[in-house]
Amino acid sequence: MQIQKLTPFIWYQRGAEDAVAHYLKVFGADKGKVLDTQRWGENAPGAAGTVMLVQFELFGAQMSAFNGGPHFKLTEAFSLTVACDDQAEIDHLWERLPADGGKHKSCGWVEDAWGLSWQLIPKAWFDMVRDPDPARVQRVFQAVWAMEKIELAGLKAAYDGT
Repeated sequence: MQIQKLTPFIWYQRGAEDAVAHYLKVFGADKGKVLDTQRWGENAPGAAGTVMLVQFELFGAQMSAFNGGPHFKLTEAFSLTVACDDQAEIDHLWERLPADGGKHKSCGWVEDAWGLSWQLIPKAWFDMVRDPDPARVQRVFQAVWAMEKIELAGLKAAYDGT
């Protein structure tokens, strides 16, 4: 396994291996894989033999999922952004990522059952907010702030001023 220079290290209170399995199921086995799993040893903070760390890859990005216990909680201060190809992908992820205990939030955000926040943003949005016309950019942001799930048609209408 080649180590990338910068790797997100995500602290889960418990269930890191279940979270990773969920992500691979939601995004598809062809979009990621488990790279390595390490287990707690004797005289460690976790029970000997249980999963301590899962190193995985999703869309080519390596990440580490750590079963660290209750010392730290995930918050919205850290999130993963998914640049969605179209409304169908947004809809799919909107329903599947928070399944089994997560929740929908506003502005295209969802929280999964383990507390990790995800931003489900259409790829087209990135071009819209880079437009040289500040009025168009402002309309797009106003539209996003009024949405729970991002609706690409609504963003396009705001962008076009219709």
